[in-house]
Amino acid sequence: MEVISVKNSPEYKESSIKYFQSKWASPESMNVYDDCIANCITSSSPLPQWYLLMKNNKIIGCAGLITNDFISRMDLYPWVCALYIEKEFRGNGYGSILLNKAKKDAQEGGFSHLYLCTDHVGYYERYGFKYIGIGYHPWGESSRIYCTYL
Repeated sequence: MEVISVKNSPEYKESSIKYFQSKWASPESMNVYDDCIANCITSSSPLPQWYLLMKNNKIIGCAGLITNDFISRMDLYPWVCALYIEKEFRGNGYGSILLNKAKKDAQEGGFSHLYLCTDHVGYYERYGFKYIGIGYHPWGESSRIYCTYL
């Protein structure tokens, strides 16, 4: 298993854009992933980060480390976003590999907390995240917000 940081390995830019778009984008949001991933490579900021989880040179998962996950709590950051593991690889704890990379990079970036928003209950708690409240998305939905200390 290998975690690739697109920021540190820009040769993965195109494949990461396509992968994130295939898992998370709608027709209206395709450019969000394209623009954000492409521009993280040249940014001097520790955020954003985009990660690919590789097994035998095949992408089997992804995650991001960003300033805000389209949620009302803009006072909180950074956020883990877009965590995804291919169905045939689920149940092996591979999501924790990406979460640990995001935690490490957030800590190295000088942050003391890491946040995420989700509707999943019970998954992120296994990895040290605690429920802290509800946040609201621009499209009218709400999500549970979780935090972990780094």
